[in-house]
Amino acid sequence: MRKDFLALSAISLLVVGVFWYLFSNEPVESEEILTNVHESMPAITPIIKEYDFNIDSFDIEKASIRRNEFLADILTRKGIPYQQIDRMVRQEKERFDVRKIKTGQTYAFVQPKDTLNRDRFFIYEENASVYWVFHFGDSLFVERKEKPVVTRLQYAEGMIDQSLWMSMVDNAYPPLLAIELSEIYAWSIDFFGIQRGDSFRVFYQEDFVDSVSIGIRSVEAAFFQHKGYDYWAIGFVQDSVYAFFDEHGQSLRKAFLKAPLRYSRISSGFSHSRRHPVLKIYRPHHGIDYAAPKGTPVYSIGDGLVVERGYQKSGGGNYVKIKHNSVYTSVYMHLQGFAKGLSKGDRVQQGQLIGYVGSTGLSTGPHLDFRIYQNGSPVNPLHVKSPPVDPIKPENAVPFEGTWKHWKARFEVYEPKVTSVGQVT
Repeated sequence: MRKDFLALSAISLLVVGVFWYLFSNEPVESEEILTNVHESMPAITPIIKEYDFNIDSFDIEKASIRRNEFLADILTRKGIPYQQIDRMVRQEKERFDVRKIKTGQTYAFVQPKDTLNRDRFFIYEENASVYWVFHFGDSLFVERKEKPVVTRLQYAEGMIDQSLWMSMVDNAYPPLLAIELSEIYAWSIDFFGIQRGDSFRVFYQEDFVDSVSIGIRSVEAAFFQHKGYDYWAIGFVQDSVYAFFDEHGQSLRKAFLKAPLRYSRISSGFSHSRRHPVLKIYRPHHGIDYAAPKGTPVYSIGDGLVVERGYQKSGGGNYVKIKHNSVYTSVYMHLQGFAKGLSKGDRVQQGQLIGYVGSTGLSTGPHLDFRIYQNGSPVNPLHVKSPPVDPIKPENAVPFEGTWKHWKARFEVYEPKVTSVGQVT
């Protein structure tokens, strides 16, 4: 029995020894094997796509729609039978009207590199994010697709040297940001009176497609220093309307715009005795002359009723007269023409197009003669003060205060370089 016990013990020790050997060495062997596997695996090449087509599998040829060029002209050059084109146009006319294809828009012709695959595709870019895919293969159809739009919160600041527009250009900011700011502050700041040394700071949302900017989505908050005064603009939604308010909750929208047109210059001011450039005599000039290129849009400075629209034989040329309330009336003269459909008796809204700068009547060149009457008497448009409207309501006071403090804090801590666009993270 002792021999059986010794034999069993020996066998047990042998088994334990084998297992110890195998398991103590397995990690080293596994690590070596994994290392060898990783070293032998080829590098993964990322798949690059355009219009959802793998560029390794398809040839993509881009161009722009030329003047007087039609869809059939492009496709027949690429070997698409006219019968297929005609069938496609007729079949999909409710989905996409080929007559809407515009000169200058980008298009692409896509075909597979595999010569056995006879499918062909025509891409028309409606805009930077929307494009249409025409399928020419076993089946003919059109589908609408969209490129992903990425929205980024951006920051810009600058000092005015020549103009707000040039400040944007010089600092590599989107120039249209100048338009956005001029519209936000249209009731507070006279942008024809911008001075050297004025400054701006602004947070805004900008949209990008394929890392290329396609425009400004919205301005979130802004701070403007003009003639030594500070002007805040805080974006806030009240009654389902996105509007701008100052730090006290007063709306930046006033009863009147500061000027009836954008980006021009004052060529002649309000005067009780001015030498007329055509008649060469001295007489009152109860208005402001804004020199601007012929055809520049002219807008109503406030809500009101069109009480006159016609031609003034005494020298005003084409003109529009708008009664805003029982106190104020505005007049726009020397117009090249009127906004389409504008008639006497129409109600207009603030900022609505009413006509275009011209040189009709007694005029030496294109300009707008703009006048305001208070209780029937002419007043200097630059001196008219109008009260704010639609302040923050009491029930919105707390959320607005939170919004105002949020943006104020961001302005205080964010210090980007003036000469480059800063993306906020």
